[in-house]
Amino acid sequence: MAALPINLKNDFDVFEQHRAEWVQDHPGEFVVIHKGQESGFFPDYDSAFRVALRNFGPRSQFLIQQVCAVEPVFVIV
Repeated sequence: MAALPINLKNDFDVFEQHRAEWVQDHPGEFVVIHKGQESGFFPDYDSAFRVALRNFGPRSQFLIQQVCAVEPVFVIV
C-alpha cells in the first residue's frame, strides 16, 4: 500500500479495528470515517461521497471504504 497522509492512515486504522464488527452489521456497505470517527454507512460509494462532501467540505480529508471481510483484488491485463 502506498504511504497515506497521517489523517487517512489513522482513519484506515479505525476501519481495520472495526472491520470484523462492521462486516457483521453492514456487509457490502460503504463507511465514511472522518478524524477517527465513523460518520455513517451508505449503500453505495456515490451516496457516501455526497454526504461526506456536504458534512466535511471538499478540502477535508475523509476515508470512504467498502465494508468487506477480505479486500477484493482486481487485475488489469
